[in-house]
Amino acid sequence: MRLHLVDGTFELFRAHYSKRPAQPLKATRGMAQSLLALLANPAEQVTHLAVAFDNPIRSFRNDLFADYKSDEGVPPELRAQFDAAEEATRAIGAVVWSMREFEADDALATAAARFGGQVDQVRILTPDKDLGQCLEADHIVQVDVIRKRVLNEQALLDRRGVKPESIPDFLALTGDDADGIPGLPGFGERTASALLARFGHLENIPLDPRHWPEAVRGGDRLAHVLRERLADVFLYRELATLRRDVPLRESLEDLRYRGPDDRRVRELLALEAPAASSPAPTFRS
Repeated sequence: MRLHLVDGTFELFRAHYSKRPAQPLKATRGMAQSLLALLANPAEQVTHLAVAFDNPIRSFRNDLFADYKSDEGVPPELRAQFDAAEEATRAIGAVVWSMREFEADDALATAAARFGGQVDQVRILTPDKDLGQCLEADHIVQVDVIRKRVLNEQALLDRRGVKPESIPDFLALTGDDADGIPGLPGFGERTASALLARFGHLENIPLDPRHWPEAVRGGDRLAHVLRERLADVFLYRELATLRRDVPLRESLEDLRYRGPDDRRVRELLALEAPAASSPAPTFRS
């Protein structure tokens, strides 16, 4: 059995900004086509499916940090499709998690943790960096549908230089533009990787740079930034840490895919099923 967990908000934005010609419900149609292509792909072997949406794009994290991502600036024609996208996803036959206090990524992380032990593999479909903290060997993997790449735990280590449990610390230092987390000035990915590969978490990084790895350049300056911004970086880590306690009502059996409501899908979108499947992404860093 495979559990596919889809970031519906990402798919909706991806469809909206795609090169498809403008048309009514462009984003919703494109997102639905992506889901249908996933279901039609025999290499994906979808048995259980859930899609999470941010509706609205606002969560408890906005109360912690004013500059955290929100729906400000979202084009009105896209914002108007959030409810329609959820309705279309239900018609396709997927369980929908519509997040308000929490984020879609929190729902995906919760589901991966809750159901991971009951399936052969969990596949999280999103390129978002923060989902890297959920990876476990080849059992819980992240599928980047844009780059046609699948990240398992080893591929994450090869790519980022850190283990899944250090991803929130990594994003706290380097920042995450997608979520509005600024990070600390001067801390790039190489520096963060070197520090976290040695020390694991922020609280273990010595404030005296003489104890830092030799690979870190400009240690005195960076240590000064870290000392001055210690409260900020711990807040950024809290923002980047996905919650695994979202109150999802469904059991794994509720997530079993049983097929679409074809009539309702046609009514909503006038869609045709994909003519051919696409190859599944392969593991590479």
